[in-house]
Amino acid sequence: MIKSSLFASEEREAKLDQLGDALKVLGTHVDFAALAADIDRAAPRPSRARGGRPPFPTELMVRVLLVQQLFNLSDEQMEFQLLDRLSFQRFVGLRSSSQIPDRTTIWTFKERLIAAGASDSIFEAANRQLAKHGYIARGGQMVDASIVQVPKQSVSREEKAMIQERAMPADWSPAKRRQKDLDARWTKKHGKSYFGYKVSTSVDKRYKLIRKMVVSTASEHDTLHFERVLDEGNTSRDVWTDRGYVDGEREVRLFGQGWRMHNQRKGRADKPLSECQKRRNRRIAKIRARVEHPFASLAQMGGKALRCIGLARATLNLHWKIAGYNLRRLCYLKVAGVVAF
Repeated sequence: MIKSSLFASEEREAKLDQLGDALKVLGTHVDFAALAADIDRAAPRPSRARGGRPPFPTELMVRVLLVQQLFNLSDEQMEFQLLDRLSFQRFVGLRSSSQIPDRTTIWTFKERLIAAGASDSIFEAANRQLAKHGYIARGGQMVDASIVQVPKQSVSREEKAMIQERAMPADWSPAKRRQKDLDARWTKKHGKSYFGYKVSTSVDKRYKLIRKMVVSTASEHDTLHFERVLDEGNTSRDVWTDRGYVDGEREVRLFGQGWRMHNQRKGRADKPLSECQKRRNRRIAKIRARVEHPFASLAQMGGKALRCIGLARATLNLHWKIAGYNLRRLCYLKVAGVVAF
């Protein structure tokens, strides 16, 4: 027999708390009002001089976009989940509201951020939240890059050649142009082809938080953005990288600036690694394995194609995804009682 209750909603929320709602923990430890204020400074809210329905509060939209990226949802799916899912409604602040941001509202908010170039501001605002809780970058850093896939494009050989020249076929309709990604590129890794973008990041050794990032097309080599992602604010000057970052000239230059590079070496058929070099590689591999978690998360994220078209949208989405990873990691550190020192 199904038992009815006038307090079914409250009872379900209590059960949700008992089981452990990760979003509630996120709302407890993250100052979303401060994040919203930073975003409003970078991308001011549109004027209401011409009237119309007032926009949803920026803090609410920040929460919506964060959930969307954490769960890798399209705008359409995000609208459905806000209507259907209790934990999302409670986290966003729409538990007792009859209105929710629809797919067009979510898309418009993201376009506002892209037009204002607010991608970096989102990531910086999240990092300020980490610093506020005392989690500054410590113990050195690891630099690596991950490929993030986007939906493959169906184009002819002639159209592909034009796209590579940064041109667009004249016979494409406006609707078709909106659906074609002219920025994403192909690359190969371990003999397998990937289409999309590449995110270069640095992670601090102490807390495994992503501190700096650069988004580029997948065809660009990892080392091109190496120095851009080096975190000057880390308490240690040690940097760990894999074999792909070996560059003698750069290592000498960075050594002169005080950096201590720990690069894994790769042998050749005519010049294999010595036992000493192999032991050094193993030591570096052990350190990299302890700091690998964020890159594993990015690799898993790449399993599902990033829902975007164009470098600007990919950059915005990745800033949200990595900011979401950092904030979720912050909650873990707080709940686990990791002392920031």
